[in-house]
Amino acid sequence: MATGNLTHVTEFILMGVSDRPELQVPLFFLFLVIYLLTAAGNLGIITLTSVDSRLQTPMYFFLRHLAIINFGNSTVIAPKMLVNFLVSKKTTLYYECATQLGGFLVFIVAEIFMLAVMAYDRYVAICNPLLYMVVVSRRVCLLLVFLTYLFSFVTAIVVTPCVFSVSYCSSNVINHFYCDNVPLLALSCSDTHLPETVVFFFSATNLFFSMIIVLISYFNIILAILRIRSSEGRKKAFSTCASHMMAVTVFYGTLLFMYLQPRTNHSLDTDKMASVFYTLIIPMLNPVIYSLRNKDVKCALKEFLKNPCKRFNLI
Repeated sequence: MATGNLTHVTEFILMGVSDRPELQVPLFFLFLVIYLLTAAGNLGIITLTSVDSRLQTPMYFFLRHLAIINFGNSTVIAPKMLVNFLVSKKTTLYYECATQLGGFLVFIVAEIFMLAVMAYDRYVAICNPLLYMVVVSRRVCLLLVFLTYLFSFVTAIVVTPCVFSVSYCSSNVINHFYCDNVPLLALSCSDTHLPETVVFFFSATNLFFSMIIVLISYFNIILAILRIRSSEGRKKAFSTCASHMMAVTVFYGTLLFMYLQPRTNHSLDTDKMASVFYTLIIPMLNPVIYSLRNKDVKCALKEFLKNPCKRFNLI
């Protein structure tokens, strides 16, 4: 495949979650269950928010797109991961690896900004309830979703070619269960200053602006809730954003844990565990978080299960 120290790598080997042979089959079944639950939960949210008339508000429009993003993110990662648990040679082709990295970046950046959009939506709903449907109009909803996907595609289109523009040495073993930029750049035998700078710039910019939107939105939400005199009113206002607060805390908490580790304690193995959480566990948990405390979703699910044909207008 190559001569000398420099090589034109045509494929990579993914080490996976664990390299212990006795764990491969148990891990396969564990992550298969996680992926099936993720697919069922998110496809369920997409279906319910599409067919039920009560779930046609901006909040559920954004929730539908979050479910699409969560399903897409886990689908980019899980199938290849599951196959690799069952084969002895865990290889991925060069362009397959690039495609996976691009897909991952699209969905992870889209999730970052969709959570920010949903925080803004909750801010308007609680702080300006009378103007909610005017401020968060259909046109505004479409614009916010369009911008979310635009930022995510721009990130993927710029970062992915940068990561794959470097030269790779004879080692092609990626210490990860999918193609991610940090372990890929760690394999390079050429100067990685430019791609590392590009990766840092986009990561920091996307995380900073999305977190600013979330923090400002929830700062104003908390102030608005504290100004409500009745305890019943405060409880009702808090319940409208409790699910989103939980999802935001879990997601951003995982990302901050990864990026704010001291340099001396940072390792690719730690990144792997964090990556399992935000690529597979969080997409599985989000449908549960948003449905358990939501009466409208639970009622819609009960009615859909009673007569799914009617909901799809098949009878």
